[in-house]
Amino acid sequence: MTAAKPTPDLVRNATDERVLRALVRHRRMTRAELAVETGVSRPTAGESVRRLVEAGLVADSGERTPGGRGRGRVGSYYVLAGPARTAWAISVAPEGVLAEAVDVHGDTVGRATENAGPSAEPEDVAAALRAVAGRLAAGSGAPALAVVSAADPVDRATGRLVHLPDAHFLIGELDPPALLAGHVAGPVTVDNDVNWAARAELAASPAGDTFAYLYLGEGLGCAIVSDGRVLRGHRGLAGEISHLVTTGPGGRAVTLIEVFGLLGLRHPGSTAIDPARLLAAATGRGHEAATTRAMLAEAVGGVLTALASLTDPGHIVVGGPWGQDPDIFAALQDATSRNPRVPVLRPASVPAAALTAVRAEALTRLRETLLTAAR
Repeated sequence: MTAAKPTPDLVRNATDERVLRALVRHRRMTRAELAVETGVSRPTAGESVRRLVEAGLVADSGERTPGGRGRGRVGSYYVLAGPARTAWAISVAPEGVLAEAVDVHGDTVGRATENAGPSAEPEDVAAALRAVAGRLAAGSGAPALAVVSAADPVDRATGRLVHLPDAHFLIGELDPPALLAGHVAGPVTVDNDVNWAARAELAASPAGDTFAYLYLGEGLGCAIVSDGRVLRGHRGLAGEISHLVTTGPGGRAVTLIEVFGLLGLRHPGSTAIDPARLLAAATGRGHEAATTRAMLAEAVGGVLTALASLTDPGHIVVGGPWGQDPDIFAALQDATSRNPRVPVLRPASVPAAALTAVRAEALTRLRETLLTAAR
């Protein structure tokens, strides 16, 4: 059977995409340089540049090669056209909002932060997001899209945050797509911070593409990565481990989040864990610290046993401000080593993992919008 020949339009589109990718990588190039970089003839590269200039995607920078006096023709340098194409990478947490604007080259061209305070109400966090969006838009222009990390469960159909009973944080029913609609012309993608952190570990780790990511901080969270994909569940609530039943102090069967209340390790008036208090109580060589550490390890270890039984991960990455403490991590390893079904534990390796993954996703999607326009 004879394979179908590519149509002229398909060939032109493929060439135009290669030219755009080359300009994304190298910022400015002559037609001769583009021909070498993309592996096409100079006339073909020249025609592609002409099409992209007419489409408003590429422009003559006004800069010229030296040329003349035996050095060949003067060449024009071409760049990506129009106002800077940007995407926003945003982190939303109870204490405040951090947002960055990135361009197609991967440069950060704008940054804004707004504190909401440790006891912020949902309206305080919403106000912080609006303030950051306004300042970022004023400084770097309207973005093509935004990608958001949120420290709460996220409804995958709407991008709204879901306030579960006894939730750690008070972000509440925040609606990032609605709050950003006046500033972002394109899509707003939202997921919770633990899922983003797991994606960052997936991108950085050679240890396999099927694992679990356990976050131990003010909140408790888990992400399941299977064959390179984060499993989000029907509503986006997969990995909410706070209400799994485990072994609490005195051998009682309690939910995981209850353990921290029974041990006095929460922020006052909140179900959020106090990492500073926990580390002070559970680290060091004293008998009391060892006892507290063992109780925490047994409780978290029970959740890891359930996790391993249900999802069969290749390994478990442990992140979060107290999950990576050497004393606590060693206690977790000891507790889980008694169960042959729990795989090896690894400390998280990517700093600021959620924001790292959000920034990478925003850049990937931004570049795709450029290539889509060329098609």
